[in-house]
Amino acid sequence: MRLSQYFLPTLKEIPAEAQIASHRLMLRAGMINQTTAGIYSWLPLGLRVLQKIEKIVAEEQDRIGCHRVLMPTLQPASLWQESGRYDDYGKEMLRIKDRHDRDMLYGPTNEEVITDIVRQYVKSYRQLPQTLYQIGWKFRDEIRPRFGVMRGREFFMKDGYSFDLTYEAAKETYKRIYESYLLTFRRMGLTAIPVQADSGAIGGDLSHEFQIVAPTGESTIYYDAAYDSLTKEEMTWDRVHGLYAAADEKHDPAKCPISEDRIRTARGIEIGHIFYFGTKYSKAMNLTVTGPNGESIIPEMGSYGIGVSRLVGAIIEANHDDNGIIWPDPVAPFQIGLINAKSGDPKLDAIANDLYQTLTKQGFEVLYDDRDERPGVKFSNMDLIGIPTQIIMGNRTLEQGTVEIKNRRTGERTDMSIEAWLNKMASK
Repeated sequence: MRLSQYFLPTLKEIPAEAQIASHRLMLRAGMINQTTAGIYSWLPLGLRVLQKIEKIVAEEQDRIGCHRVLMPTLQPASLWQESGRYDDYGKEMLRIKDRHDRDMLYGPTNEEVITDIVRQYVKSYRQLPQTLYQIGWKFRDEIRPRFGVMRGREFFMKDGYSFDLTYEAAKETYKRIYESYLLTFRRMGLTAIPVQADSGAIGGDLSHEFQIVAPTGESTIYYDAAYDSLTKEEMTWDRVHGLYAAADEKHDPAKCPISEDRIRTARGIEIGHIFYFGTKYSKAMNLTVTGPNGESIIPEMGSYGIGVSRLVGAIIEANHDDNGIIWPDPVAPFQIGLINAKSGDPKLDAIANDLYQTLTKQGFEVLYDDRDERPGVKFSNMDLIGIPTQIIMGNRTLEQGTVEIKNRRTGERTDMSIEAWLNKMASK
């Protein structure tokens, strides 16, 4: 993508309304535009990141046998009246009437809709287990939306729902999704810490919030230092569930099961929540299946959420410096930022254009800053939007045939020939 032709409305000034780093940087980097309080339009750069996160989430859900669906944003109030939640949910639910005076709502979640779908089509124990998920827009009318996409009113979310015959089977599903979440977040360059959450009246230990460490996190968490060195192979229920992690209100130093030298304290941002709720919805909405002996069985259910749009902000909170965003490679909007420091020089323009074409043909996602701007503006802009690898072309390219390769995360700079760099990338 040539920056001269791209829609990237970056800002030099820090927006006064933005209180945290991710909100400031997303506005300054031209990723989002506020349409009204707590509701944002996603601009091309921001949408690329959002779609990469969505793709990772979907791939990991599909990998463990979940099935993707897409449910409507508008739901009939009658389904929520069946479950008993319609009057209890509160003002966060946006209630409306259609032209026929039927009560409708903009869905904040989808337990009722998915239960209604399953009760229409799943009649036998042979059709279970099932885990269905979607990634789509939801709306909760927050009284004070703030922090940009971290706490907006409209948000993009993955929500999944499991249906099993027994508690034992439901727990196995829960474990499988727990493990998949650990790997999902690791693929994004994050180490997620599952903190046991309130299970309400159901009790038990099958409710977890997945937190990532960031200086501006909303809550304090205490966790085992072992989390910091977990390998991919260790991301299993048996290994991770045995590690200590607790939110501030549940951490009692006097009763902590691990030694003081192993405890780490940090601020955490919630990026996912999984929850077993048994027959709460299946019973209320008369979902039953016929068992192997002809008996009627009420399926056990669970829900599994990931804040996809929230993750964009959370990743920035954990990956930025004074100059801008530092994207982890898997979710970066572009892999390479190509900077022509002497736009207008015919010889360098030709070399830069050839390299851009070569990289693009080889499958690299490249943002080529070919604008007629001062080099300092280009360098600042590329640091702001956080592309992992920068290739800088200037006088040394003309004189020595070399380019400067800058690692955005470490700041390390290396001079090498274009051919040497291309060979290095090809060998990875």
